Parts: sequence; structure tokens; C-alpha cells
Amino acid sequence: MTVVASFTGCTGNPYLTAPGSPPWQNNNGVAATADASAAQIAELNRRVRLLDDNNRQLHTQLAQSEQQSQVYRDELNLVRQQLSDTANKLDGAMLAANDAAQKFQGLQASTQTRGGATLRANTNLSQLAAQVAATGLTVLPDGDTIRIILPADQLFQPGSATLEPASAAVMDAVAAQVRAVLPRQKIAIEGYTDNAPMYGGKFSSSHQLAAAQANSVLEMLTRRAGLPEAQFFTIAQGTNHPRADNNSPQGRAQNRRVELVVYPDTF
Repeated sequence: MTVVASFTGCTGNPYLTAPGSPPWQNNNGVAATADASAAQIAELNRRVRLLDDNNRQLHTQLAQSEQQSQVYRDELNLVRQQLSDTANKLDGAMLAANDAAQKFQGLQASTQTRGGATLRANTNLSQLAAQVAATGLTVLPDGDTIRIILPADQLFQPGSATLEPASAAVMDAVAAQVRAVLPRQKIAIEGYTDNAPMYGGKFSSSHQLAAAQANSVLEMLTRRAGLPEAQFFTIAQGTNHPRADNNSPQGRAQNRRVELVVYPDTF
């Protein structure tokens, strides 16, 4: 019994394994290695999650930066448009100032002498206006002047200073009245537009379009009809002094016009 007990006790010795049995393994070492591997995997997972969080934050910051850049680009485009509009208005103001100076010079010249004869103002414009109106032209009194209203839509192609073929009959009728009733009156040719924005085309502002249309009428009256150039001067009014509400098509059509302003002064 003592021997048996002694052999039984020896079976727990790792160095006394039975022939053909698997080698003895230290379970404590395996567990330590597994714990270390698990800790490394946990650390790697923690770093991956941290990188994912950083990546999401970077994407969010990039999207915010792109949005802010777009805001800056939009603001820059708006400033550029405002600068362009201001430049166009300045061009129009300069044209209006030049036209006003020309008008002043024309009126001043109308009081001077020509060929030794002193020129005097015609104070009977109301009778002359009645004669012109009798032909069917729209004539409106305006202080000491009268205005002959010519709708631009009857004269020009839309948004341009190119005369329609049918405009020749209108301008011939006007020239005939000027020649017969107003042969010595000083006359301003004023161009007006509606407030519609100018998109593309030849003209970048309403004043430029109004000036070109007034000059086209001047060309018709002088070159085609043979009236003296000294009798006329042009003014670009653009959107100034609308005769109707620009919020309706009918109102805008009334505002697109050329007015011949007949002064009491003669030339």
C-alpha cells in the first residue's frame, strides 16, 4: 500500500509522464499569453475607434469649411455685382450730366443771335400743340413746353435701338409736323425705359439703351427727313420719371417711350 501510494503521488510530477502521453503544458503561462493578447487587441480596438472619431471630426470640419468658403464666394460675387451696378449707374449719371450740359448749351444758344437776327421765344406753343395733336400724335402740355409721346414699342425691336420697318411711317409723320408747325422750335429728344433688368445684349444699363434710342430718333429726323441737326439735342432719362406703374406689363409698355420736348425757344 505504501508503494502504491508512492507511485500515485508521482503521477503529478511533470517530469514523470507516461510513455506516449502528450507533453505537459504550463496552463499558467498560456493564460498569461492570452491575457496579454487580449489586452493588445483591446488597445488596438481603442485606437481604431479613436481614429474613426478623429476621421468623422475631420470630415465634419471639412464640410463646414466648404460651406463657409461657399458663403465667402457668394458674398464676393454679390460685391462684384454691386460694383458692376454702381459702375453702370455712374456711366448713366455721366451720360445724363453730359446730356443736361448739352441741353443747357442748346437753350443758351437759342437766345443768341444768328445771322444778325435776335432769336426770341415762341410763347404760342398751346396753339402749336393743338395743331400737332390734331394729326393723331399724343401731345401733353408740360409747363412752358409740350411733349410729343412716341411709344418705343412702335419704333424699336425689344430691348434694342434698332428701328422696326414700321417706324418709318411714324417718324415721317412726326417730321412732317415738325417741318410744318414747329420749324423753328428747339426740341429735345428724351429716351425712357421701364425698370426691367438688362440681361445680355448690347446695352448694360437702361441709360445706355435710352441714349441709343434717342440717337436713333435723331438720325431719323435729320438724315432721313432732312430736318436741321441744330434744332435737336438728346437726353437719356433711363428709368427716370415713369408715366405708369412698372408692376404691370401695360405700365412698363407706357414707360418705354421717346418724348420730343418742344421748347418755347427758337433756333
